[in-house]
Amino acid sequence: MGWAARFLTAVSFLAAGVLFAPDVLRLSGDGRAAAAARLVHLLAFATAWGAGLWVTFIGGIVMFKYLPRHQFGSLQGKMFPAYFMLISVCSAISVAAFAYLHPWKTASTIERYQLGFLLSALGCNLSNVLVFTPMTVEMMMKRHRMEKDLGIGTEVGYSKNAETAKRSPALAAMNRKFGMIHGLSSLANIISFGSLAMHSWYLSSKLDL
Repeated sequence: MGWAARFLTAVSFLAAGVLFAPDVLRLSGDGRAAAAARLVHLLAFATAWGAGLWVTFIGGIVMFKYLPRHQFGSLQGKMFPAYFMLISVCSAISVAAFAYLHPWKTASTIERYQLGFLLSALGCNLSNVLVFTPMTVEMMMKRHRMEKDLGIGTEVGYSKNAETAKRSPALAAMNRKFGMIHGLSSLANIISFGSLAMHSWYLSSKLDL
């Protein structure tokens, strides 16, 4: 099934869901707008949080554990820009929808905190899209070229890199530079995930299951 077919299938299921929530159809214009904003906010938040959970704690770890290191790095270099762009777009949508539902002037203190959490997630992801990820990918490619000249990089894990760095001051310096920028990128990602996790408690308190 192609991407377009999968997307249309998902949209069809989303549209069909209205049939099982008939109260939405009986709402007035403003009520429908608010219901649509709540749906958009929930879908955008769930996408951002779910993607963050998978990439940060499952997908990336599994790939690093089983793929040759340069192959893993090249894949991450293509995946992470798309990942952070997705999370940024979803965070921006969540911010806009939440701000529409809870205007700042009339929002409670708790609601203002929640908007702050969402803005924190957006800011962290934009920092990755615009600054940290491009720098990380560029540094990674330089290190790959250096490692190929040293005859390493096709192994799984960092063992050969660590051993070779003991004999190569240039590789050791490159490792430090890469570790610093990659650490900043990872920190921004974790702060974003944590901010969304904190917002999840607010959303769960609003559910009446």
